[in-house]
Formats: sequence, C-alpha cells, structure tokens
Amino acid sequence: MPAAVRMQGISKRFPLVVANERVDYELEWGEVHALIGENGAGKSTLMKILYGLQPPDEGTIEVDGREVVMNSARDAIAQGIGMVHQHFMLVETLTVAENLVLGAEPRRGPTLDIATARRKAREIIERFGFDLDPDARIDELPVGLQQQVEILKALFRDARILIMDEPTAVLTPQETRRLFEFLRGYAADGHAVVFISHKLDEVMEICDRMSVMRDGRMVGTVERADTDTRRLASMMVGREVLLRVTKGTAQPGDVLLEARDLRLRHPVKHRPILDGVSLTVRAGEIVGVAGIEGNGQTELVEVLTGLRAADGGSVWLAGEDVSGASARVLRESGVSHVPEDRNERGLVRPYTAAWNAILGDHHRPPYANRAGLLDLTAIDGHARAIIEDYDVRPRATDVLASAYSGGNAQKLIIARELERSPRVLVAAQPTRGVDIGAIEFIHRQIVRARDEGLGVLLVSADLNEVMSLADRILVMFEGRIMGELVQAEATAETLGMLMAGSPLESIRADAGAAATA
Repeated sequence: MPAAVRMQGISKRFPLVVANERVDYELEWGEVHALIGENGAGKSTLMKILYGLQPPDEGTIEVDGREVVMNSARDAIAQGIGMVHQHFMLVETLTVAENLVLGAEPRRGPTLDIATARRKAREIIERFGFDLDPDARIDELPVGLQQQVEILKALFRDARILIMDEPTAVLTPQETRRLFEFLRGYAADGHAVVFISHKLDEVMEICDRMSVMRDGRMVGTVERADTDTRRLASMMVGREVLLRVTKGTAQPGDVLLEARDLRLRHPVKHRPILDGVSLTVRAGEIVGVAGIEGNGQTELVEVLTGLRAADGGSVWLAGEDVSGASARVLRESGVSHVPEDRNERGLVRPYTAAWNAILGDHHRPPYANRAGLLDLTAIDGHARAIIEDYDVRPRATDVLASAYSGGNAQKLIIARELERSPRVLVAAQPTRGVDIGAIEFIHRQIVRARDEGLGVLLVSADLNEVMSLADRILVMFEGRIMGELVQAEATAETLGMLMAGSPLESIRADAGAAATA
C-alpha cells in the first residue's frame, strides 16, 4: 500500500532563515505519527507546505502514491487533508452547523439551505459520536467542544488525513483522553494523523511513530517501542535534557503576597472575570495557578502586579495594603513580574539587550544618578553579567531584543526580574513558546528563587509544569478558585475535574464514596 503522505527533499527558505532543508517525511495509513521539535525547528513550515499554505522551494509531495501540487488549502482539502489549527478558525457568532458547512454551503436557489445544513451537521456529529448541538453558537461552547467542531469541519469535507497542531493545549486531561480515543479510532479505520505537540508524554501515549526535526532538518524517525521521552528530548535539543526539575521540600515562611476577595467585571459583557478570588503566597514556596486559559488568570496577574485595578477586594504585600498601587510602586516594593506576553510587555524589541536588562529600574542607581543621567558603563556591565550567568545567547549586550529566539528572550526577562533582589516573583506562562533546553534552565531558576526565600506565584496553562514546580496548586474556573491542593495530592485527573468546574469538596466526596463502595 502506498504511503498516505510522502514528502521528499522539501526545502523552504525565507530571508535570513532556512526553515526546511531537504526534509523527507512519510506518513502511513492507519497511524498517528508525531512531528516534534523545538520552536523554529521547521515542523510548522513543513505542515503549512503540506496543507497548501506555503509553496516549497524544492521537493515533491505524494498523497496515496500520486504526486500532487498544493497551491492552496483548497487543493489540500481536495486531496483529503484537513488541518486543525492550534488557534481555532471558527466564526464565534455562527452556530455549529453553520461553521461546519462554511465554504461548502448547501443552497436552495441563491440562499443558504439551513434545514439541509442542520441535517448534515447532525448526521456527521452522530456518525463520529461527538457531543454537540448543531444549533449551539460557538461563543457559547467551552474550548473542548470548540475543538470538536474544528475536527468535524475537516471530517465534513471527507478528510482522510488530519494534521493536529498542538491539539491538547487548551484541553483538560479528561478532554484530552476523549480526543485520544477519537484519534485512535480514526486511525484504526484506515485514516492517518499528523500529531504536532511539545508534550512528549502525550506523544508517547498516542503516537505510533515520532519524527524529530532540528534546525530545519529531519533528525530521524523512531518507533514508540524503541524510544522514550528522554531520548526524544535529546534528539530535539542535541544533548541530554532533564525533563523534571529536582527540588527539595518547601520551607514556607511569612505571607508575602495576599489577595482578599478580588472582584472584577467584564466592561462590556458585565459578567464576573474575577469572582471573589483569595490566595496567599508565603516566602520560600511556589504557589501554582492552573486552569484553562480565559478563566481569569491573566486578569488576576494584572491586578496583583498593578497593571489593572480591581472592582473590589484588596491586595496585600508583606502585611501592607497595596490595593490600587501602580506597577512601578509594586515593583519598587519588591514585586517582580514575568509577563505572559514577552514581546508585548516583557521586552522593548527595538532596544538592545543592555537596555532591556534594566527596564523598570532604569531610573534608579546604579543605572542612573540623582539627576536622572544614565551610567552606560554600569548598564553594560550589568547586562554582561546576567547574560553570562543566565546563558543568554548570543552573549552580546548590543543585540536587539527582536533578534532573540523565544528561549533566549525569556531567559533575559527571567534574569532581569530575579537579579533585582525582589521579595515576590509573579511568573505568568514563564515557558510559553520556549524550547525544551530553555525550559529546563528556567525551571531551575524558579526553584532557586524559592529556595532563596522568594514567594513565587506561578500561573501556567501547562499542567505538567504546575504539577512539577508548585508546592501548592490552585485551580481557576470562570474567575473562581475551585480548590487548593498540595503537590503530593495533585493528580491530572483531579486537576482536570477542577478545571472543568467541579468543586473540590464534591470531588473528594465522590472519591470517598467510591473507596467505601
């Protein structure tokens, strides 16, 4: 049987960047095949070429043994290829049925045949066993069901090959399990799946084979039985990588950061964004905040760091009420902040590494004197020291922030925020879009900060990151804290139920009833 997809000698060059260099990739019918690699390795470009979003400079593509040319996504769809993007491509104001038929609308004369669209949507939903209402609007659905709609959009167009780009990034563990059940059945029916992910434990669970890319080249393809997560990480990075940080038991001290009954309403929809959030962070501990993105985590961080004023409640720093204080006042009081969007709030991209290394403290000694004049020698010396200590590459103070990779940009921000001797570190999505090697380094720095007596609030959508680093874990759902767990009792199953809105008390009651049954 010919391969589902065979890509040979694929090359793609952009100004200053070779994204793909003579890449060979083969996908067989009946398999779930991982495509993995660090950010910038070239995997997304390769899949965009397969889906017709970008033309290759060199190379050939075969689908089911026939050479094809993909000039557009329409060509890929005609070949039975569907792509489920990491950021959903849905029209939120339309219904499930309307989204499914969008671009292939059944018509009655010049108008849309709503009845036929609804019937076809119901048929494909029932055929694949998804739990969807054809008449539900997309903006009323949780993200797990929105992803089902994205998958059904591809299946509606008779996709035999699915490209899944980071498909579990916004799912609870329970939703991930259901997705995997679907993908296994889909592949078992003779179809094929390309699974792009940075979660190596999930890759090992769902995929039959794994192809690894590094620096635009294909490093190799391995069978699941012949590898493990550590070997895959080494292939991706080119060296041995520790996938889980080593840390001792926390020794919590005094409360450094406290939120009391924080409340915030959406300015347009007038629904609660923060609905009575209370938490404490002590010296010498890492408190993790987990949850699916969009449940108030971003706004909580903004309130705690002075970027947004709450509508109600209070913020306390080392026993002092700092409610409503500006970001500068909180920073000068000892709060450091690693923002979730490093390009928007973490760096000034047209500035050099040296200038970015003093942001927020540029007006204070030793970088400026009382007259406000900058000391360029002190600024450059500070930048050289942290670049060396935090392994920021290239090791030059005159490099523009816009030239850094995601990992090196994030290390520069971490270095700046930790080397100013803060009392509290608020780290939001500290390893988002960061390579495995840089993740390992950043995790070590966060644990070191805890061990040096800082209070750390870690907000992350990566459940593995929270479970690995946090001493206590809070879970947010629709602006509320659903429960708090210590690290030893936190499981993916329990956290997943909290992320879906189940109160901790009911989860524990159900577990107790099951244990006595």
